[in-house]
Amino acid sequence: MQIYGLKNCDTCRKALKALAGAELIDVREAGLPEGLLARAEAEFGGAILNTRSTTWRGMSEAERAGAPLDLIAAHPALMKRPLIEADGKLYLGWGKDTQAALGL
Repeated sequence: MQIYGLKNCDTCRKALKALAGAELIDVREAGLPEGLLARAEAEFGGAILNTRSTTWRGMSEAERAGAPLDLIAAHPALMKRPLIEADGKLYLGWGKDTQAALGL
């Protein structure tokens, strides 16, 4: 099981602690595997973009108008976190729905 996020993100750390044996992959340092972000966008749509982040709030309207995948490629902190891949299935965020789907 892989958790894609940021090593200094509290939510990602909570997910890592709760999911024994999971591996945290820092998207700022390692990036995302080829095609994973496109798969996530196909499944979650615009929800993949974290519009509550300080990075988003610091962007101009013109910058925000870009395609979500391009924005995340340029600013990895804009990806909603964590993005969890388990047994070929993707989960986004660390809400009660994700925790229940993962058996927690």
